[in-house]
Amino acid sequence: MTTALITGATAGIGAAFARRLAGDGHDLVLVARDTRRLAESAAELRERFGVQVEPLTADLASEAGIGAVEERLRDGSRPVGILVNNAGFGHRGAFLDVPLERELEMLKVHVEAVLRLTSAALPGMRERGFGGVVNVASVAAFLPRGTYGATKAWVVNFTQGVSRDLGGTGVRLLALCPGFTRTEFHQRAGMGTSNVPRWAWLPAERVVDEAMRDLAHGRTLSVPSKRYKLAVAVARLLPAGKLGGLSSKAARTYRTT
Repeated sequence: MTTALITGATAGIGAAFARRLAGDGHDLVLVARDTRRLAESAAELRERFGVQVEPLTADLASEAGIGAVEERLRDGSRPVGILVNNAGFGHRGAFLDVPLERELEMLKVHVEAVLRLTSAALPGMRERGFGGVVNVASVAAFLPRGTYGATKAWVVNFTQGVSRDLGGTGVRLLALCPGFTRTEFHQRAGMGTSNVPRWAWLPAERVVDEAMRDLAHGRTLSVPSKRYKLAVAVARLLPAGKLGGLSSKAARTYRTT
């Protein structure tokens, strides 16, 4: 089995990817900001699945953090065969209510880090003739809702464009667009979710299982569950003006990673 590197790996979808890939026999490189939590996650995964787990503390909102992960991905003596760009966060409030530095931090994590880490991983994968990159976006990518939705739309278009460029090389890329998923995402962003119906929520394990199946089938876009596939299909059909008129309550339903 190959080694998988996962960003934002200690909670939510990232942690679910770590469990799934370790269960499949992959060694892991776990990337997150919290060193203590990384060490705990690594120890638990080693004991449970008997795989090698390397913790890598890095803040992807910083130049040093992105650089450290780039260096690990370029290390040909310890090749990474699967990259999961999962790290991300949300903002509470409308565009002008959020400090500009926080918006720029979001661009750093959601766009620059994804671009640079994917670019660092792909040459080795192409040379070896196999590999996979999963870039976690959101169904918010299909709604005109501020910086968060814009960054996730970039992730989708970037992933599908690069996938076409690498056709026939044995390297697969997938943009994963989950809807409401049971993670720490909304709590960390200070977003209330009490008005979200129970049926709207997906377990992180289901999101990951569908993503891995879609990656194996060579798809470039994964939208877990029929309910969110339908939501994305409708969003793609509606004019931008209609989408922009969605209520804030409805739009917040799609602000997930």
